[in-house]
Amino acid sequence: MLSSSFASAAELTAIEIRWLTAGAAVLNYAKQELKLPIDITVQPQARAHDVPLALGYDQSQGRCKLVLSMRGNPGAEDILDSVPDAQRPLMIEAMVAHEIGHCWRYVQGNWHAVPAGFEERPLAAGAEAELRDTRREEGYADLVALAWIHQRHPQQYASVAAWMRAVRAPAPAAGTHSTLTWLQLAPSGAAFTPGLPIFEQASLLWRQGLLRDK
Repeated sequence: MLSSSFASAAELTAIEIRWLTAGAAVLNYAKQELKLPIDITVQPQARAHDVPLALGYDQSQGRCKLVLSMRGNPGAEDILDSVPDAQRPLMIEAMVAHEIGHCWRYVQGNWHAVPAGFEERPLAAGAEAELRDTRREEGYADLVALAWIHQRHPQQYASVAAWMRAVRAPAPAAGTHSTLTWLQLAPSGAAFTPGLPIFEQASLLWRQGLLRDK
């Protein structure tokens, strides 16, 4: 069941209820166990090129905003076109876990930051640096999604990992969502260190990927 603090089902459309229901375990974990400050926002009308699910951060309030842009968005579920109906909730759950990975980075004050001691070639502030930093955040969030799936649905890991690689493969090599550098580090759940929180499991692999993404 969704926490009553998320949204009233009476105010949601069928597709919004379906997505939030699929991601309920992740959202409840984030809010109840991690105490992450997350609000759910439903856009009354999607704009052109809006993705169905996104995560923003209101710095003034210190709160994450999980944004659903599905109303008036005919392509809202295009990302699931290749997925059998029975597996779609699992892929949506992975996408929600990805967004929670973003929230974690924001709340920890680590957004666009690299681990202490990490050395790389400097880039002048501008579009190139922004693309690189955003791509790295997407890579981290993808690893959080896989760590979550490995922890909660280990038998389904291979299917989710393969789908994520297929989704990311068309991205331009230097684009913000070109995360194969990190996904290729986790072909199976054995890549993750057992016994650690999922964010720490993701961080260990993420650091390895940073060495390849300089």
